[in-house]
Amino acid sequence: MATFGDALRRLTDQATHLYVDGRRYWFSTQPSVTRLAQDRAAQQDRDRVMEEIKRRLREEARTRGDFAKVHPCPPSSGDVPDDPETRLVILSPEHPHAAKSSDSPARREAAAILEHRGASPRENKNMVVFLAADRTRLNELDQGVRQYLAWKSILDETITLNLDPFQAGQAKTKWGQAEETVEQRVAETYTWLLVPGQGKRDPEAPVDWQETRLQGQDPLAVRSSKKLKTEELLITQFAGTRLRLELDRIPLWRGDHVSLKQLAIDFAKYLYLPRLKDSDVLIDSIRDGLGLITWQQESFAYADGWDAARGRYRGLRAGKVGGITLEGESLVVKPDVAVKQLEAQAAKASGSAATTGPIPSPASGQSPQIGSQTVVPATETGAQAVPNRFHGSVTLDAARLSRDAGRIAEEVVQHIGALVGAKVEVTLEIQADIPGGAPENVVRTVTENCRTLQFKDHGFETG
Repeated sequence: MATFGDALRRLTDQATHLYVDGRRYWFSTQPSVTRLAQDRAAQQDRDRVMEEIKRRLREEARTRGDFAKVHPCPPSSGDVPDDPETRLVILSPEHPHAAKSSDSPARREAAAILEHRGASPRENKNMVVFLAADRTRLNELDQGVRQYLAWKSILDETITLNLDPFQAGQAKTKWGQAEETVEQRVAETYTWLLVPGQGKRDPEAPVDWQETRLQGQDPLAVRSSKKLKTEELLITQFAGTRLRLELDRIPLWRGDHVSLKQLAIDFAKYLYLPRLKDSDVLIDSIRDGLGLITWQQESFAYADGWDAARGRYRGLRAGKVGGITLEGESLVVKPDVAVKQLEAQAAKASGSAATTGPIPSPASGQSPQIGSQTVVPATETGAQAVPNRFHGSVTLDAARLSRDAGRIAEEVVQHIGALVGAKVEVTLEIQADIPGGAPENVVRTVTENCRTLQFKDHGFETG
């Protein structure tokens, strides 16, 4: 059927006496307008054809996918802003690409835009990727656009050309078919993603261009962003542990810390770093790292700034999430350095507590209670003892287990685990009464799952 349909399409494009109206085809002794369309298609000015392709690419750019902005057919490198947000540049059809060609027009144009913005060097090189037309498929798109423009001109001149109803109907049908053909061929032609990178951790190293071919029927920007995310060439979510790896690998530290502003500049500038969508991804990554109980081993600390006169960090915190901003003097701090200051602060606080004097002990010898809080007794030397153990138990709603357990982890366990040297053990105890008895399949499933999850003690009982 595909071959039969293609034969009909070719006949209606070339045969002088064949007419078409939807699914109806017939011959007539009166010549059709097909030959006129063929002549007009061949006479179309190339500049007009290129402008029609650009118009359609500008319409495509309205859908941005995961890009901050899409720039279709920029006349010069100065038309692509140098901002710290990832942008897709759709190259003009005058700059097609051929596979595995180191000297393709697309590669040259992409390199020019990557290096400069107008007369100035481009700073945020890691924020631009390029989409180019396939050189072979561009010829097919060119022919399709010529046919579209030819039939459109005939349809616009129905009265001038004195077309009868059959001829006018054929012109309208062929114009619609040409419109669909061009839309399809635009997607089939713009298939080459050109992504700059650097294999070496050296800003002066030559740029390595990665060629990736697109497939699918989504809008160009959507297909491009999906492919880039799949290949990890565009990052929209960045784990705090992954950021720590990059901080140590390059390294990105400036001494014992690095400012958030500098980190944002680094990720936008250097092609050997992961390509983050924008600075919000970096902020979310830092927030994720600060929320980890294992921040000393896997992430970092955060400070509002560095007090050079006192040699300490202002607002130093870790193991908990607070306000994070790129503005001001905010810093990401190495965990070992942060631990030293936090330990010093804890020791100073302990020393301050020792000077407040003794707290009288109750006659019973037990710690007095105020509400549900234990008042810690004084030691024999008069210094207040610092609590060094915690225990607690709570009954959870089985229907809302995930929510309640998450709140306990965030509001209790996380604070205790963030203390230096703290070792936290959490035990989950389950007790269930089943008046109707447990079916055999449930017993088997639960028992097997408990064994897989390495329960220390589990089992069903009869009583």
